Amino acid sequence: MRNLLKALALTLVIVTSLTGCGGKLRRPTYYTLNLPAPPDPPTPDGVQSSIAVREFQAPGYLRQGPIVYRGTPEEVGFYEYHRWAVDPRTLVTDAVIDHLRASGQYSMVSMYNGRPDNDYIFSGKLEKLEEVDYQAGVKVEVEMSAHITSVKTGATLWSNTVFETGAVSQRNVPGVVSEMNRTMELAINKLLASIPASLATDR
Repeated sequence: MRNLLKALALTLVIVTSLTGCGGKLRRPTYYTLNLPAPPDPPTPDGVQSSIAVREFQAPGYLRQGPIVYRGTPEEVGFYEYHRWAVDPRTLVTDAVIDHLRASGQYSMVSMYNGRPDNDYIFSGKLEKLEEVDYQAGVKVEVEMSAHITSVKTGATLWSNTVFETGAVSQRNVPGVVSEMNRTMELAINKLLASIPASLATDR
């Protein structure tokens, strides 16, 4: 009986510590990037080339779920209760596919499936998507790189890296995510704007 009472007391202590003073478990808040939908694609004129987009790569710490912040250049911190609802790689990959389709520069834009049935392959990496606190004010940093290769020859036909920063005016996590959303859209537009138009007609 004494052992049973000890076990019940220990269970009560654990439950109390988990629920806190308010008596409720703290649940994570989930966020996503609400990137603006691109305009409808223009009518293709002389477009012959197709392109497949690989899923973007990213460092391991960006794939764990929690939103990332840096207190110093060397420190990587995580918001335990503020997490991404969708893997940022998926968000960026889908946005790039939508923007390439809207450009009207390709006869077909699709997710890469491993088959050599396209003219080009677009490969990218999300290098940074994080809050930065160690410089004046609070800001976000977004960095991504990408390249396009020819399926026929394996040659790299285009590559680019972009880096964008944005100041956070609302000093809370929703404000940080809102600025990440804006800065990500700027970065994607800047990245894709440098793709040569000649790829649309060259094969």
